[in-house]
This record gives sequence, structure tokens and C-alpha cells, in this order.
Amino acid sequence: MAHSVQSTFKRTISLTAVLALLGGPLEALAQAPAQPLQPAPGGTAAPNANPAPANPGGQMLPVPPTASPSINPPPAPAPMASAGPASIADMAEGLLDAVVNISTSQSVKDDGAGPQPQIQEGSPFQEFFDDFFDGEGNQGGNQKVSSLGSGFVIDPSGYVVTNNHVIEGADDIEVIFPNGSKLKAKLVGTDTKTDLSVLKVEPKAPLKAVRFGNSRQMRIGDWVMAIGNPFGLGGSVTLGIISARGRNINAGPYDNFIQTDAAINKGNSGGPLFNMRGEVIGINTAIISPSGGSIGIGFAVPTELAENIVHQLIEFGETRRGWLGVRIQPVTDDIAASLGLDRARGALVSGVVNNGPIKNGEIKAGDVVLTFDGQPVNEMRDLPRIVAESPVDKQVDVVILRDGKEQTVKVTLGRLEDSVDADDDSDKPDAPDEQGQNNDPQATPPGDQPDQSGQADQADKGAASTFGMTLAVLDEEQRKSFNIAESVEGVVVTAVAPNSPAAQKGVKVGEVIVEVGQDFVEKPEDVLKRINALKAEGRRNAHVMVSDTAGNLRFVAMPLE
Repeated sequence: MAHSVQSTFKRTISLTAVLALLGGPLEALAQAPAQPLQPAPGGTAAPNANPAPANPGGQMLPVPPTASPSINPPPAPAPMASAGPASIADMAEGLLDAVVNISTSQSVKDDGAGPQPQIQEGSPFQEFFDDFFDGEGNQGGNQKVSSLGSGFVIDPSGYVVTNNHVIEGADDIEVIFPNGSKLKAKLVGTDTKTDLSVLKVEPKAPLKAVRFGNSRQMRIGDWVMAIGNPFGLGGSVTLGIISARGRNINAGPYDNFIQTDAAINKGNSGGPLFNMRGEVIGINTAIISPSGGSIGIGFAVPTELAENIVHQLIEFGETRRGWLGVRIQPVTDDIAASLGLDRARGALVSGVVNNGPIKNGEIKAGDVVLTFDGQPVNEMRDLPRIVAESPVDKQVDVVILRDGKEQTVKVTLGRLEDSVDADDDSDKPDAPDEQGQNNDPQATPPGDQPDQSGQADQADKGAASTFGMTLAVLDEEQRKSFNIAESVEGVVVTAVAPNSPAAQKGVKVGEVIVEVGQDFVEKPEDVLKRINALKAEGRRNAHVMVSDTAGNLRFVAMPLE
């Protein structure tokens, strides 16, 4: 045990000596004053700088405070480039005041809610049933029905453009402006063929108005903006592009709609479609929608069609359209081949209206109109629209194809009257030659052949068959039998076999073959000779002029192969 105590004492002495030796340098280090660091070359402090000598006085100095860590915020982000189209807020703000709501009301006959149950006279429920089924205070069985649409001011004096279907049949028309003010409107004029109407209000001060732009300059993909009154929510702005041009939706004879994906809903009808210069290039008219709401398929009447009509309605209260006085039909691929055209284009003239603008045979049945007043006629429906847009009494150049050669003729246009009788003689299309199978009850069914005496009579009269139709000379007996007009000449069709080429082209019993390959035919053998001649020339189709019993002409292309 003594040994253990002695060893412990020796270790304690040794440890004390070591601490005494180290105490001096540690005290000097603790009392050394803090010296500023000298910047290294380039402004950076030297990492291994030697400390300054200790304070010679040996006095204790306070420890310097610890430096706070510096905070370096990230640099400000650079301005971001626009990720979409430029804002249209400024443009919309300047146009909203010119777009109005159209409110209409009309009286309609109220037939009640249905048959009224038989209630015993004097029953306490009698008054309740009378009110429910007949309406309280119902006088004369009429009630007021209201509707809303859109429109826009085209002249500061108070002319407003909208759709005809927005105000059609209305007893009262009211124009509601963005500031909430209302003015009664009167109908200046309407055009049902383009679904356009012009209204007039009497403002106390000039109104904010917009101007028409040139829709012909618009291209597919151009930005457009619609403003209107969808579902009664006035002043709604939507943006989209032109999806297509020249759309035909069978809304009228002059369909040439702009298609857009800008949202158009119920109530937008009659509102403007603007380009990015704030000009009206279309009047929103229709949508395609299975649900009643916008699915991105809307249609607007282009201003290239609407502007002239609006000006005519303002000036005359009616439209004044040009009139050529011809009946036309499409140029199909078969007809184009039979006429020697490079492709199907133009409008085929199937007849000329008596006492119309064509007085000296400038245009004849069988001609193909290729260009009208410098504008190409790419398809049949182009011609009525171009003619209608032309001024009355204007002399125009018309390029036609006749006998395989192009020639230019001059025609002075008449005026198309907006009446039922005039419409029958307008530049309207005839039925196309592709009519499908012949369902005429007079057609000869398969297996039903004329008796021997009938064949003998036909042989005596020079009857012949071709393309599945039986032909005969048009004499007085045949004329009376089929009630054919005296002005019609040619070869009469006495029978048509079902599913034959003639039946598929819509040829019917009692009709008359007038020309084959642009040559007049008088006897059945003339038809056969002309067909054989066309085959020898290597033609694939025979161009055949057909007349109905009243003398209305059309053309069909009979296949020769």
C-alpha cells in the first residue's frame, strides 16, 4: 500500500510541473490584442498571417466580438420574355363601348299547359286549376317572350348591325349599351339570305362606333377577338384564331363563312369578330355544338360579303343584287373529263332564263363559266355569290369554255328580285347529275319486257337502247303521252332499267336527250352514232344534255368504259 501511495504522489508532482511549464505561453496568448488582418494582394486576406506580438504591458484585454456572417442575396431575375400573345386589353377597352346587347320581345299564342282536368263546378280547387292551366289574368291567350343577342354600332349616328335571326318576328327591339342605358330600335332592313339586319336608334350624343376591315386579307391562323353577350353576360371578350375560311354550312345560297375557335355561345349571335387592328372582319352567326355551348367551332359572316349588304340596307332598306339569269350545276370529275377540262372547276350552265340579262346568246346551255369579272369560279357555288356581290347594270367580262375552247364574253347584269317568282329564275344550282338510282315508278323493272307488239312499234319508230335506257323518236304521240312541252326537242326516254348507268345518273322516263357530246340529236340512231364516235376518239365519258318535260335542262356524264 505504501508503494501505491508513493507512486500516486510522484504522478501528481509530474503533472503539476507540466502544467506550470505550459501556463506562461497560454497566458501570453490570451492577453495578446487583436490585430487587423492585412489584405492580401488582390484584396484577399492572407490565410496564414502571423499574430502580432503580445501586449508588453501584460494587461488583460477583452476578447473581440465574433463577426456576424455576411448575407449575399441572389441577383434580381432578368425580365422574362412574353410566353404568349401580347395582351389585348388596350384594344378590347377601346371596342367594348361599341358592342351592344339586343333585347327583343314578341307575343306568342299560349295554348296553355295542356288539357284541363274536369273539376266539379263550385269545387274549392277550381280556381287553382284555372290559374295553373290557363294562367292568371291571361287575356287573348298570348304571352310575351323575350330573347337576347348581340350587335355592334357601325355608325355614330346610331346604326347597329346584328343577325336577322336575333330580331326576326320581334314586336319590340331594345338596344342595351355597356353603361346600362337603353334605347328603342327600329328595323331599317334585313336580308334573310345572309342572316343580316340593320337597326337604328336615336342617341342624344354620337355613339362609339367600329369600322369594317377587309376579311379577304385574313389568313388561317390569324388571331381574332370576339365580343358579345353570351347567355346574357354582356361585354364578354374571347380570343382565338381563324380555323378555316370559305365554309359552307348550308345556311343560305351565299355561304362563305369564317370558322374560328374563339368561344362563341348562345347570345353571341350578331356580335363582331375583330382582327388585331380592332376592325370588324366578321359577324358571329352560328356554332356547331352538341351541348349548346362552345366547343371551338364557330362561324362568322365575312365582311367581304356583309359590308356591301349593310350599306345597301342603310341606303335603300333592301338588298340590290346582280343577276346573271342562268341555271347552273356542278362540274363533276366525269363532266370535266367529258368536256376536256384539266380538272373539275367552274359552273356548268344548264339553262338560260327567258327575258333575262342574256339576250343575244352570250352564254348558252352547255357553257362552263370559269371566271366572272376577274374572279375565278373554282366551284359551282362561287358563281351565285360573286354575281350577287356585283352591282346591278354593271358590264362584266365572263370567261367561258365552249366547244373545248376558252372565250371571253361581255354581259350586263340585271337585278335579282327578292321574291318567290324571281328566286325560281335566279342563278341557282340545278340538281347534280349524280342522283343515285332511279326510283321513278314508270321505270321498267328487271324482267318486265315490253310485249312483242310494243317491240314492233318501237322498231318501226326507230327505237334504240343504250346506257340502260330505251330511246324513241319524239313525235306528237310521245309528246302527249309524257306531257312534254312544245319547246323541247330531241329523243324521248321511254324506259330506264334499274341500276343501269342511266338510272344512276338520274335519268327518268319521259325526259328527253337533247345533245350528246355537244351535238344535237333528233333520232335514236343519232345518239348511238355520237356515242360510237366519242368512243373512237378515246373519250371516257359522254357529255349528255337532258331536258325534263317542262324544258329545264341539265347535263350528265355517261361512262363509255
